[in-house]
Amino acid sequence: HVQLVESGGGSVQPGGSLTLSCVASGYIFSRYGMGWYRQAPGKERELVSTISSDGTTSYRSSVKGRFTISRDNAENTLYLQMNSLKTEDTAVYYCAASRISGSDGRYSFTYWGQGTQVTVS
Repeated sequence: HVQLVESGGGSVQPGGSLTLSCVASGYIFSRYGMGWYRQAPGKERELVSTISSDGTTSYRSSVKGRFTISRDNAENTLYLQMNSLKTEDTAVYYCAASRISGSDGRYSFTYWGQGTQVTVS
């Protein structure tokens, strides 16, 4: 059974940093594409960043240069390092897994974590 468990959320002042972690189990982690989504109160869930099975990354424009996605396949763990945080980054952040590897830029996210709250104020 696929499980994704996020951690690392919290409250920081603008300009601060946080690193989120997502520990995966129940599937062959190294073969799946991975991503981070977020959802702010009253807004739609949006894709923040992706990383393919071979390590290719992508970011939405609003976080480029501030966030870094990475993965450690040996530890089945996905990370999101967030620097220079802004109030508009406040949201629940979700880890997601894609059966499609993302190596060609395509993803199909079908597994989700429960989310971790990030508050910037």
